[in-house]
Amino acid sequence: MNEEILLTKEGIKDLQEELDNLINVVRPEVIEELKEARAQGDLSENADYDAARNRQAEVEGRIKEIESLLTKAKEIKEVKSKTGIIKLGSKVMFTNLLINKNFEIKIVGAVEANPFENTISNESPIAKAIIGQKVGDLVEIKGIQVPYKVKIITVE
Repeated sequence: MNEEILLTKEGIKDLQEELDNLINVVRPEVIEELKEARAQGDLSENADYDAARNRQAEVEGRIKEIESLLTKAKEIKEVKSKTGIIKLGSKVMFTNLLINKNFEIKIVGAVEANPFENTISNESPIAKAIIGQKVGDLVEIKGIQVPYKVKIITVE
């Protein structure tokens, strides 16, 4: 599986910073924890040693995961749309006409999506429906239990 992973410039930077921290700060801490646990003697019944080994496995797993993501990463070019057409990387304000409430979202790749930060995956039903639309368009959001319509207010 050699598929591209879509990330914003900020998302790539965040992953690079996390990787740097794991390699240069966390990994040495874990190695020190292992040394201290080994110094306690019998490893067969040493809970500190087991915990340090588990943490080491988690850290090494995350390092490999990030390295893999970064090798497959394709940066989403965040160019202001002169046409006002919604695309990957766009910030969009819309009104949910079912509940008459405004929402502002940013469309990003699946790896970066975080609904608590108003970033949604380009694979989500709403993103699929609004990509290619423009300000003023009414769009029906389908593929969910209760379909609804939105009106696009702004696109950046």
